[in-house]
Amino acid sequence: MHFEEFHTGQVLRVGPYQVTEEEIVDFARKYDPQWFHTDADRAATSHWGGLIASGWHTCAIAMRMVCDGPLQQSESVGSPGLAYLKWSAPVRPNDQLSLEIHVLETRVASSKRFGILRWQWRMKNQDDVQVLDLEATSLFQVNKRV
Repeated sequence: MHFEEFHTGQVLRVGPYQVTEEEIVDFARKYDPQWFHTDADRAATSHWGGLIASGWHTCAIAMRMVCDGPLQQSESVGSPGLAYLKWSAPVRPNDQLSLEIHVLETRVASSKRFGILRWQWRMKNQDDVQVLDLEATSLFQVNKRV
């Protein structure tokens, strides 16, 4: 999507995305090698009751969904960061994740060099349980007509 296509109040939906045990373990071994992400047998006897994805993996999945969705073919040039990030519930093998994106604000920077998009991403699993909630700011090159 182009920056001009976003507007305050807009709701975008992306997904579903199915998480596999193999990708949970692979991601964790590379980036977050804690036992409850990498050892299914040990995790099964923990208070988690089974293997769970790293929260950072959950964020990476959301980012991929956004890149394959609203950021595809866009003029996105990065982000200065997040206002907040919450992992409300664990992501487990075979979860089907869907992302609901709320556009909170769009504006053009005073320099006129960038469009600024503030948006909230809420990811839920197949049982409608929220697993991720974040607010991000993204920057876009703007067309000369803005």
